[in-house]
Amino acid sequence: MVKQLYYIVAFLLAPISIWAQAGSLAPSIPRGPAYHKSAKATPLSIDTSVIESNSSIIPNIVETKHRARLRSGTLDYTAQAGYVQLKDEDGNAKGNVFFIAYIATGKKAADRPLTFAFNGGPGSASVWVNLGFMGPKRPVLNDAGDAVYPYSYTDNPETWLDKTDLVFIDPISTGYSRAVTGEDPKQFHGFVEDVQSVADFIRLYVTKNERWSSKKYIMGESYGTPRAAGLVQYLQSRYTLFFDGVIMLSSILNMQTARFEIGNDVPYPLFLPTYTATAFYHKKLAPELQQNLRKTLDEVEKFANTEYLLALNKGSDLSTTEYEHIANKLAYYTGLSIPYIRSTNLRINIHKFCKELRRDEGLTVGRLDSRAIGRDYDDSGQQVEFDPAGNTAGTFSATINNHIRTELGFKNNLPYDFSGAVHPWNYDNVQNKYLNSSELLRQAMSKNPDLKVWVIAGYYDLATPYHAAEYVVKHMNLRPEQQAKTSFTYYEAGHMVYMPKECMIQLNNDADEFYKKN
Repeated sequence: MVKQLYYIVAFLLAPISIWAQAGSLAPSIPRGPAYHKSAKATPLSIDTSVIESNSSIIPNIVETKHRARLRSGTLDYTAQAGYVQLKDEDGNAKGNVFFIAYIATGKKAADRPLTFAFNGGPGSASVWVNLGFMGPKRPVLNDAGDAVYPYSYTDNPETWLDKTDLVFIDPISTGYSRAVTGEDPKQFHGFVEDVQSVADFIRLYVTKNERWSSKKYIMGESYGTPRAAGLVQYLQSRYTLFFDGVIMLSSILNMQTARFEIGNDVPYPLFLPTYTATAFYHKKLAPELQQNLRKTLDEVEKFANTEYLLALNKGSDLSTTEYEHIANKLAYYTGLSIPYIRSTNLRINIHKFCKELRRDEGLTVGRLDSRAIGRDYDDSGQQVEFDPAGNTAGTFSATINNHIRTELGFKNNLPYDFSGAVHPWNYDNVQNKYLNSSELLRQAMSKNPDLKVWVIAGYYDLATPYHAAEYVVKHMNLRPEQQAKTSFTYYEAGHMVYMPKECMIQLNNDADEFYKKN
């Protein structure tokens, strides 16, 4: 049995319905000041050895020396842990952004790429991309990606530090990042607000650390992918700060692709291949479909993009014969019964699918990793009670807290917040119902012909399905030369493709190629 991490972020814990306020973006993010004016926070009397991150006075960044153990040897690096303070145009402190950076020593800045990385949510700290695969430390997990008790951590030989310096960002209200005392944290809780504040951090970090001459990359996971799209466009247009590449892990640039609402038929064909992959793993398909996953997915994608899509578009014009044909095909490709398919009106909701696939066994399947199984109290329910995709949050929490305080020497009495209280998230800037940041990425690629985009996807990810990510990119109206600068890689994993050891190793190998070419 393969388990995956129960991702403690609001986007991943809550049903997809939390995106109900999301909508399509205006063509560009406003260029105005990132933060509203308010009374300046009163400085606190603090012990500089233990910093509370909501103070308007912050200590110096803590730097420590370390040696990473890589696949091919060792690498000396300097770790930075601390805050960059965000201020309004009058110099008033607004928020403190906590970050952890790993910088190779003895290297010229111009010769070393610099990658800014973060997780999603909205409301997740960067702990997962840091400790999950990119950083020099990792919790001790088994090969499937499950926690090993008692909790401990060790060197990560698959760290990306061998090819790029790394800066992990915790947006305001996550990790140790906070609005300063007297400031409303809601001013940071929204798509535009978040992009502007994170962009301000990146500009300040690049400037203060003399990294303008370095090749620069952005890496975002899950909701971090719309943030990445907004950032690369905003940084170019607002600060003339250009990037060499954008890495999108478990991408969801257009929320319409994941909203199962009446009148929105977009998600159903896009989720179907992942339903098939899930049924393949759980051996619920006909024998001829159980031979080769990729071959089966090719067949299902063709059906989803042609017959199924046309049937949904016909609506009530669909004939009885056509209806039965589609119902039979959907049952064939999902492992669900034909009567159940009919009861859905040919529209299979993700949450109901996770409950239905193995209902006769009293089992549910995961959303973050559909290979995982669980048991609910009530087998007759329409939706799962919880996502059974594992839970290794405890070992990640123990690792990040010990790593920051003991190894990096940064002391803070506030809790390191894995899942910040950022809801309701502000989507008031958008024009229509669904957040769609893909146009911002297209604008950035148009204005910067050298910008490369790498999309990373897991076949068993029902939170942000791989075919939906493909759909969004294919509908960005990219020109041939832009399409050539966009690449996809796929893994037999869930939402967090790096949790299984084999996938983490392959991801690092693929990253080697991406950085070499770009």
